[in-house]
Amino acid sequence: MIDKYDIIIVGAGHAGCEAAAAAGNMGSKVLLITMDMNKIAQMSCNPAMGGIAKGQIIREIDAMGGYSGIVTDKTMIQFRMLNKSKGPAMWSPRAQCDRMEFSLEWRKIIENIENIDMFQDTVNELIIEKKEVKGVKTNLGIKFMSKAVILTNGTFLNGLMHIGKVKITGGRASEPSSFGITEQLKKAGFNYGRMKTGTPCRIDGRTIEFEKLGEQKGDENPGVFSFINDSILKEQKSCYIAYTDKNVHDVLKKGFDDSPMFDGTIKSIGPRYCPSIEDKIITFADKEKHQLFLEPEGNDTVEYYINGFSSSLPWETQIEGIRKIEGLEKAKIFRPGYAIEYDYFDPTQIYHTLETKIIQNLYFAGQINGTTGYEEAGAQGMIAGINANKKINKKEEFIINRDEAYIGVLIDDLVTKGVNEPYRMFTARAEFRILLRQDNADIRLTEKSFFIGLAKRERLERVNYKKTLINEIIDYFQKNSITPDEINKKLEEIDTNKIKQKTRLCNLILRPNISIFDLIKCSDKLKIFVDNIKKQKNEILECAEISMKYNGYIIRERIIAEKLKRLEDVKLNKNIDYNKFLSISTEARQKLNNIKPRTIGQASRISGISPSDINVLLVSLGR
Repeated sequence: MIDKYDIIIVGAGHAGCEAAAAAGNMGSKVLLITMDMNKIAQMSCNPAMGGIAKGQIIREIDAMGGYSGIVTDKTMIQFRMLNKSKGPAMWSPRAQCDRMEFSLEWRKIIENIENIDMFQDTVNELIIEKKEVKGVKTNLGIKFMSKAVILTNGTFLNGLMHIGKVKITGGRASEPSSFGITEQLKKAGFNYGRMKTGTPCRIDGRTIEFEKLGEQKGDENPGVFSFINDSILKEQKSCYIAYTDKNVHDVLKKGFDDSPMFDGTIKSIGPRYCPSIEDKIITFADKEKHQLFLEPEGNDTVEYYINGFSSSLPWETQIEGIRKIEGLEKAKIFRPGYAIEYDYFDPTQIYHTLETKIIQNLYFAGQINGTTGYEEAGAQGMIAGINANKKINKKEEFIINRDEAYIGVLIDDLVTKGVNEPYRMFTARAEFRILLRQDNADIRLTEKSFFIGLAKRERLERVNYKKTLINEIIDYFQKNSITPDEINKKLEEIDTNKIKQKTRLCNLILRPNISIFDLIKCSDKLKIFVDNIKKQKNEILECAEISMKYNGYIIRERIIAEKLKRLEDVKLNKNIDYNKFLSISTEARQKLNNIKPRTIGQASRISGISPSDINVLLVSLGR
């Protein structure tokens, strides 16, 4: 007997879980196949979610009805809002999580979505007929048929781990690699390559002398990731800061001769923005020390993750180097760090829906597309799940634009520019950062998601409640004033000019060093007004403040976005043969034929495409 499904998802990491949840909640009958059902959404690297730009992605996933934010909130052991000293476009939430609880919570979610079945096995072959995927074959020889398949294989495709001279085939410590799919896709015409990532060793917290380290506590008033979460984290665990020094570097250098990074064993590309400790020592030879963060792996474990000490050096060198770090002189390791090489596929071979261009109804999401990070993977998984559901139901594709979400920036960068190193999201990659803030992800995306059948009505009602209150607060600030007697003492405290007469609240809030919370403390009328807000009070007040303070910048970015959107509205037929446009450069013709941009806007972002090439296309389209 052969079971039939609407969508099969291969791999139950962050991408696979979000893909399964999205497709299942939209009504598709889903099969999620994983090598180990005890490691659903495993945090393979550090036990944290969010961070610079990544926190925005988690809030966007949540705003659309995904689960990464909900699971993060349920398993959070520390919360910090990063970049608070900068403008709100740069604020990014980050949370330490209980790694084991995180995986368990995800499994509960998957098991409680009625349309999702799970199966534990390894997929080693796709069933393809006439350039269209029809299902998968597993290691046990079982066939599962489906209308669409989403590959979220992570680091498992021909995965190879390195610890000094030791090589171990595997996609993760103690887990086997997956073979067969790369070879099959290569024969089908896909271009693929190898990438590298790594992880540090984990150490026994009972052997750490914390009093010698710098303590990094969570925020005094911790926030949340999910817009539908009203609970607040009561107790937080601290992280700790340590430093390498010359003695540590000298010890590590002794192991360089046995390092696969330097003896030519590893030829693949690693993440530039998350280098190994040996990379840092060579690349930043002028630096006498490097900062490390010791992150707890959970509430009920003594295991600590050394963020910043990723390594593929021999395990003896790793422990000898660690014991030269102040506070870690007595450290014992639970497991050494390692580097891992794995296969990925050039993401210019997929559409913005994440469907592949070569094989119909086959979707790629996560590290298979050359990205790195739980957040980037989860976002791709959700978009792949949505679009697979829509494709098999003959509905219009779902695409998020660059001015609508970091998710839109991520996917457009992959599809349009490709990758030459593991892709990581940064705020600098987004042209419209002030529009794509972490505080307004629900306002930007929940309604869009509701109308495609993913976000639930409860979310939409919350967003409408929030929007109404924000508008009421702004209206109140525009119509009401505050007296010198009420506010001048506060203005004097924060070293800003006092007022001489009643002043509109909307004018005072524009001052950079005064906050909406300062004004609430000084005005009894304003305090009474905001006390009527029963849910998400701080979040709503903060969002209203940002809207008022940065209104000019927001308007300007919207105008620019609207101008650029005109190019996005000029569609290009995917069957155009660009070789016919002899006025376009040879390089441009080759890249246009390879990528097949869906709009003029996308074509303009392809490296090597000049403004004159775009003009030729516009003229040919009668524009």
